Amino acid sequence: MTTATSTDTILDHDRSREVTGVFHSRRTLDDAVQDLLLSGFDRSDIDVSASPDELQRRLNYVAIPPSDLADLPTTPRQPFFGDDDLLGAEAVASGVLGCITAVGVAAFLALKGYDALAVAMWSILIGTVTGVMMIWPIYRLLRREKVRGLEPIAEWFGLLIWVRVRDPEKEALAQEILVRHGGHAVHVHEIDLIKTPEDLPLHSLRPDPWLSDERLGRP
Repeated sequence: MTTATSTDTILDHDRSREVTGVFHSRRTLDDAVQDLLLSGFDRSDIDVSASPDELQRRLNYVAIPPSDLADLPTTPRQPFFGDDDLLGAEAVASGVLGCITAVGVAAFLALKGYDALAVAMWSILIGTVTGVMMIWPIYRLLRREKVRGLEPIAEWFGLLIWVRVRDPEKEALAQEILVRHGGHAVHVHEIDLIKTPEDLPLHSLRPDPWLSDERLGRP
């Protein structure tokens, strides 16, 4: 019997016209994306290449020139997140966790009969400490490419960008912006994009470790 894998499941299929290019600096890539956003491009129409370990896991990417890799439908992508986006996500995540902890502590102390002042002081203190302590794990999670030292490898090989365009004016503008910011191998292509469960965030998270990848409900 053949075991079904996550790549057997197609969640979405879309043919897109894109402007793509290769950058060898994270800073210049970020500058190009900011210029695209200021020029009216939607953030949801901009993708960048996944981390080197994800590229290596799904493709033998070091054997493929970056300009050719950009034209492969199977090349792993991810949405663009700049430093400001990551800082905001880190602040929100740590703040939410701190608030949840503070509410839990307040409820526990109230049930134990502590007076209102003690409940407020301890819940605020413990919630704040929890939020501060969670900043580093969240930082490591959101910036794992930088923390693991993979960013120089990605820059050396080439950072890919894809910009979906829907009219000739946007197409020409996207090419001009990428070239102006130092993009290499800037070109336009049409590509059939297929989304599988592996392309979803947290796709590798398995709530029950005893479950296999085999689909349920099959005879």
